Order: sequence, then structure tokens, then C-alpha cells
Amino acid sequence: MKFKIDLHVHSKFSGDNYSEPEDTVLHAIEINLQGIAFTEHYSYEASEHAEKLREKYKDKITILRGVEFSSGEGHCLVFGVNTDKLSLKHASIEEVIKVVSENGGVVIPSHPFRGSNSLGDKIEQVKGITALEGCNGYSHHSQNMKAIEAAKRLKLPYTGGSDAHEPKEAGACFTEFDDDVTYENLLDMLKAGNYHGVDIRKVSRAWVF
Repeated sequence: MKFKIDLHVHSKFSGDNYSEPEDTVLHAIEINLQGIAFTEHYSYEASEHAEKLREKYKDKITILRGVEFSSGEGHCLVFGVNTDKLSLKHASIEEVIKVVSENGGVVIPSHPFRGSNSLGDKIEQVKGITALEGCNGYSHHSQNMKAIEAAKRLKLPYTGGSDAHEPKEAGACFTEFDDDVTYENLLDMLKAGNYHGVDIRKVSRAWVF
């Protein structure tokens, strides 16, 4: 069975919505996701809430955490490091990739062609990114297709994430892995590249699979 994870989820701890993290977890369970990743804006420590939820729902869903970091050129998802403890404020995307990689983490540019807060064509020059976010729940289909085409051109895998800012949005886009993903093996799985992003919005508004 494929392992479906929404790799881009926000809650009230991102500072731009009122969503309770637990409500999003419950929705993800209801629609049969195998995992979600809380990637609060700018701060890894803002997703501390995920630790208690991981333990509470460990028999029902895999709960992961990362951060949607703002580089000098645009947003990127970072997994595997606490960016709050690194000297990255106002850092360029090249510096973010360098420091995160040196500390064992991975960088995935989010919604790369949405325009605002996106890397755009800059992704053609940067080296060391692990993947691109190809399917984003807040991006237009054409913007997602451009990201997927860029990933293929750059010979990179592409992920999917809803960019949810309220519980019912979780699962609109997700990443489908060939193998089970755990809290312990997430980074290895992302680096291995055996996955692809899925956007179900054009198929069904029910978001049930």
C-alpha cells in the first residue's frame, strides 16, 4: 500500500490562522491519510505541539514536523533541523541549503512558481535541494504543473502538500511514498526520492480516498 503524507500543514501556531492542530489531525485520520507534517511559518519550535499529538495518535497516524522557512528569495520546507538554532535570518537560499545540509537536514522549495514568496526561476541555479514541492493546495494547477515540469527537468523528485490553514484543507495535496514513512526514517525517505506529489482537487471536492 502507498503511504500518503501531507507534507505541508499549518495551524494557529503559524500566526495567520486559527486552526487547532488536533482538529487537523482528526481530519487527516478521517480521510485516511497515513501522515501529516506540521510546517509552521518561520519557526521550527512553533510546531512543538506535534510532539504530544504524535504520542496521542501514534496508533492512527504518523505526525511529523518541519518548518516553512523564509529564505531571502522565497519560502522552502526544511526537515531534520531546528532552524531556530541556526544563524539563518535573512539568509539567501544558497546559505539556507548549505547550513541545513551541513546539519543533516533537507530543503524543499515550497510553491516555487506561485509568485509571492516563491523562488521562481531561481530554482534553475540553486544546487543541493532535495526535491521541489510540485503539488501545493494553494497554488493554481498551472503553477503546480510548472513546478512538476521543473522537477523533471532538474531530475528531482516532487512532493505534495496542502498548505492547509484550516483542518478541512488537509489532504487536498499530499505526497505518495512507495514505502512506509516514520518519524525516524523521514529524511532518508525524502533523500531516496521514491515518491511523488498528488493533487486531488481536480478529481474530487470530498478529499476522501
